Order: sequence, then C-alpha cells, then structure tokens
Amino acid sequence: MSVKVIISLVLSLSLLAFVFLAVPQKDDVSSINNCEFLRIHIRANSNSEVDQDIKYVVKDEVVKYLTPHLSKAQNKASAMQIVKSVLPDLKIVVDNVLLQNGFAYTSDGRLLQENFPTRVYDDKTLPAGMYDSLIINLGSGLGNNWWCVVYPPLCFVNADNSNNVVYKSKLVEIINSFWRRVNVC
Repeated sequence: MSVKVIISLVLSLSLLAFVFLAVPQKDDVSSINNCEFLRIHIRANSNSEVDQDIKYVVKDEVVKYLTPHLSKAQNKASAMQIVKSVLPDLKIVVDNVLLQNGFAYTSDGRLLQENFPTRVYDDKTLPAGMYDSLIINLGSGLGNNWWCVVYPPLCFVNADNSNNVVYKSKLVEIINSFWRRVNVC
C-alpha cells in the first residue's frame, strides 16, 4: 500500500469515528424521552417456581392478544386508548390462562404511571424514570416481574414465534445514527 492510501484510510476512519462520537445518538439514554413510551409490567404472584413459570405463559398470551390491537396504534396516545379499551377482555384472557393452568388466583390490570430502572432493549436504552404503564398483577403481584415496552412495540415484534433472522450492519447503523434527529415530546 502506498503512503497516500494509508493516510487517506486513517483520515477517513478518524473522521467517521469523530462523527459517530460527536453526534448525539438517538438511542443514548440522554436523548430518549420517556413521554413517547408505554411500558408493560407483569408481576408474578410470588417467587415460587410455578408462579414464575405461569408469569411467562401469561406474558406470551398477553403479547399474542395485544399485538393485533396495537398494530393500529399511530402514537402513544392511541396505544393507551387501545389498551384501555381492551383491558376487560385482557383480564379475561389472563384469568383464563391462570384457571386453565390450575391457579386459584386471578389478575388485575390497569394503566398508571410507574417508576422503571434503566433498561436496554436491543439497540434502545430507556433511562430510569416514570413511564405510563400497563400493569398486570397476577394474584398478589408480589413476585419477580417481567417488563418491556408496549409502544413503540419493542417487545411485541415476532409475536408469532417465527424464527425470522434480522441481519444488521454496524456501519449502516453508524451512518444512520449520524442522520437521525433527536425528537422532543
């Protein structure tokens, strides 16, 4: 390789690194606004193995039930309205899962604000803070929990359990992150 090629390569990589590090990333904790997210929190009855196992069965059914409804949501407000409108039917779905699996307790679901810790979902980092949330308590709701994001649907993709593989290019992610704008609610 000639010296000119090496110098050009080093300068190009330096410029790319500078651009990547200097431009705020949309997925950085500091640039994500929690007012754009509707989270979900499913709390198990207890930390017993059976209560923890049924929590995941319930989670799968909740995702399966909500996914077609939430596919119509255009924004967080419409997602919240959809969830509010299906809460009675969602309770029936969850209670049927519990009953069919031999549990005597039922569920309680509601929309409210709840404090969440910092959490990473694939390429998104959500900062700790108060979020509008769908809370589902199974029985007493005192056990360990599962949480995710209803809107935008970070946890409600591939709910059909398909084995779709998504290939990502780090270079494309870096270039795309350069062009993104930070949104403020």
